[in-house]
Amino acid sequence: MGLQLVKPHAEIAEVWPRDGYIRLVGRIHGRPADGSWRLLVTRRARAAQRLDYRARVEGDRFESELPIADLAVADGAGVEEWDIHLSDGAAELRAGRQLDDIRGKKKIMVFPQQHTQGLSVRPYYTVKDNLSLECRTEAAS
Repeated sequence: MGLQLVKPHAEIAEVWPRDGYIRLVGRIHGRPADGSWRLLVTRRARAAQRLDYRARVEGDRFESELPIADLAVADGAGVEEWDIHLSDGAAELRAGRQLDDIRGKKKIMVFPQQHTQGLSVRPYYTVKDNLSLECRTEAAS
């Protein structure tokens, strides 16, 4: 079996959905972790709509959190998806879990939902093992 190179990304180690927040802990993989980093959450249906949060970085380890209430949008569809990146201003690294031997996390790892303002929010892994957020209005649940 040949060596598989993994492109630079934000390797997620822990996902903590609780108390109205989603807390993420991980490591910056494949890129120097110096400088100032931000957690970016991008609405998939409207890529120009982004939420931006401070990320605390020590060495290559990062930690950040976002309030789920920020994901409630006035013009939202019944289901909205948001993608997660870490950025130092020069590059955006997709958040996901690539460096383990677990493939197909979308069907294996299930996180609990949280509720706010008529919205349920649940982190999930995509088919490419990236981490995203699914938001459903109560009408779409």
